[in-house]
Amino acid sequence: MPARERQTFPLVPRRRLIGLPFGDLPSRRRGHGSDVIGTRPYEIGDPVSTIDWFATARLSAATGRDEFIVRDRASDEAPRVALVCDRRPAMGIYEPSLPWLSKPAAVREATAAIVASAMTARADVASLDYATGEPYWLPPGRRDVPWLVAERQGEATPFTAPEDNVELALAYLGRLHRDLPTGSFVFVLSDFLEPPQSDTWLDAAARGWDVVPVVVQDPVWEQSFPRIDSVVVPIADPRDGAVHTVRLSRREVEARLKLNEERLRRLLAEFVSLDLEPVLIGTSDPQEIDRAFVEWAEVRRQSRWAR
Repeated sequence: MPARERQTFPLVPRRRLIGLPFGDLPSRRRGHGSDVIGTRPYEIGDPVSTIDWFATARLSAATGRDEFIVRDRASDEAPRVALVCDRRPAMGIYEPSLPWLSKPAAVREATAAIVASAMTARADVASLDYATGEPYWLPPGRRDVPWLVAERQGEATPFTAPEDNVELALAYLGRLHRDLPTGSFVFVLSDFLEPPQSDTWLDAAARGWDVVPVVVQDPVWEQSFPRIDSVVVPIADPRDGAVHTVRLSRREVEARLKLNEERLRRLLAEFVSLDLEPVLIGTSDPQEIDRAFVEWAEVRRQSRWAR
């Protein structure tokens, strides 16, 4: 689905950012914007439109002389948006024609949703992956980079990244201070079946980034488990494609069901404990993915006002 047809979601920040001019989000810098951050005495050259007439009237009445007060505002700027895409072999399953979640298709559609929303917010977009074992970094840009980011998720890009590629990617981004200043959004797309250590997330948050885990898991085989006891099932190893037949008992199926559900519960609980707000995706349908991001943004917007 073309980016212009996607249902975009607002980039709701957790903190003030240091971004690009002509955006919609309040930054750390003073300037022309919609967010009032304080008041101060009038100085020669201040626009009349910035005068707080109610505060001016109160102060003038109290002092007995004309004292003008102006509002200071935060300038409205655009954030930078970076995508970290997990391209280890387990993220390369399955073909879209098969009756299971196609993780490559889900990642492509999630990437399209993020890119479309970043473009709507006039944000620069960047991406990083370790598809071939080495970092492939597309630095922030607003013109051609969004299309290159989407193209990078095509079939030509392999799924041969090392198992710890998410940790490697976040460490790599930590060396790019100029490219990703405070307040930058970093969307991390992975199934997180083997999640990074907590210190990895804490280090990323300490850099002032707005880190968003995007959890891509099959709702039947990874978030839960089907009732396949006493049935012979062919299982393929994503690393080498070798196929093995497996037959599970009812007790083994029940144990796997509880294990998978508990694994997802622990993962989401860990994100919450780290003050991260994940997006859970179990489909490659563009509309469902768009809806998941819109709901994430709305929850974040409400929690922001509640703080």
